[in-house]
Amino acid sequence: MSHSEAGTRRTGPRTTKGRATSARIVEAAAQLIFERGVAGTTTGDIQEAAGVSSSQLYLYFPDKDMLIRAVIAHQTEALINDQKALLSRLDSIEGLRAWRDFVVATQQARGCLGGCPLGSLASELADHHPGARADLTSSFARWEGAIRDGLQLMVSRGELDRNADPAYLAMALLAALQGGMLLAQTRQDTSVLEAALDAMIERVALHATNRGRDTG
Repeated sequence: MSHSEAGTRRTGPRTTKGRATSARIVEAAAQLIFERGVAGTTTGDIQEAAGVSSSQLYLYFPDKDMLIRAVIAHQTEALINDQKALLSRLDSIEGLRAWRDFVVATQQARGCLGGCPLGSLASELADHHPGARADLTSSFARWEGAIRDGLQLMVSRGELDRNADPAYLAMALLAALQGGMLLAQTRQDTSVLEAALDAMIERVALHATNRGRDTG
């Protein structure tokens, strides 16, 4: 990223109208990229969907890479906010199962189309866009961290035994979710996603103490 780009990203639009226009562009870009992928979405498509002129688009996002990174930030916040209530309750086996049910139901409602908004971006960008890859790494770390924090609470309260490794289990849960979503997208069937998450939750449950079983 150039120095001028970094400045644009740091300060952002200074007026209410400018912030609204910038947000509209990012939201339009996020939806189109989710549906068509980065390669299948042009700046002209985004301009038309957002209802802005080319000068407005390039005022806020001088190049497509800047816009892609804004889309990553947008999708990250949307995903975390959608799951916020559930992520805050991942401190029990029951909470893990409720989160699993939400993820599966979301994919069923979408007809398994599009997969994970962050996973889809990662599969397209990670190999050739270092800046985007770094942003996605941070996004997945936030998601994984929320899972890890819940598991750590279970260990601290004595609901999981001391052999449980919250960091390892959280990483494996997120990996199961990502792989399951990709296969669900491919097969147009959530059964593989359900199996992957169920297997990992059962793996966590193997560490449940009597106290953990009573609460979960």
